Amino acid sequence: MILYPAIDLLEDRVVRLMHGKFDAVTEYASDPVEVARQLRDAGAEWIHVVDLAGARDGARRQAGVIAEIAALGLNIQSGGGVRSSADIEAFLDAGVSRVVIGSLAISAPEQVLPWIDRFGPDRLTLAFDVQYVGGAYRPAVKGWTDVLTVTLDDVIKAYDGVELAHALVTDIGRDGDLSGPNLELYRYLVETYPSVGWQASGGVSSLEDLRATRQAGAAGAITGRAIYEGKFSVEEALACLQDA
Repeated sequence: MILYPAIDLLEDRVVRLMHGKFDAVTEYASDPVEVARQLRDAGAEWIHVVDLAGARDGARRQAGVIAEIAALGLNIQSGGGVRSSADIEAFLDAGVSRVVIGSLAISAPEQVLPWIDRFGPDRLTLAFDVQYVGGAYRPAVKGWTDVLTVTLDDVIKAYDGVELAHALVTDIGRDGDLSGPNLELYRYLVETYPSVGWQASGGVSSLEDLRATRQAGAAGAITGRAIYEGKFSVEEALACLQDA
């Protein structure tokens, strides 16, 4: 399982949102490039970088910072504000290894499907961010500000017959609160859609959470606040996953 330390960008600051709310922001650093350098030096091979304002507003805001981070030699999975093939090309040209497509992956799969064919499934990660509402997991878009009536399964089935290599699912109700990952959800996804490399996001608070996420079959785990608040270090997390 790949560890993805997370750098969430808002106005050139490294932050975390509580449950995806832009009025519940905790700032951890003012120099995201230095944070990325520290993560690299601690042994991280991948990092997950999100342009939060871009995700909310539908326009990339942090392109320059992301390019600087990519220059450090890390593998970067990054998104926020991707609305066109030109946006994907701009991320890739900046050195991003894998571009995250969020809102459009949910609301306009007919637009995303040709991108998977054009850029290749290994260069894209579809992000399905969900809340449990009315007895089902329902996707949220526009930086998690709008929750839809369709279910997560409805959205995933729109990609039937297409090679989908990477997808991440964030349980918004757990994101940023260190309450533990939604293992039941990830077990379901791995069992129901085994050809997809599922990445878990939201709630990781301990090394045991990482072990449990790996045992649930996840291909990756995204974690931010737990690292920034010293629940475990990158070195400890990588050692834990090697021993699991």
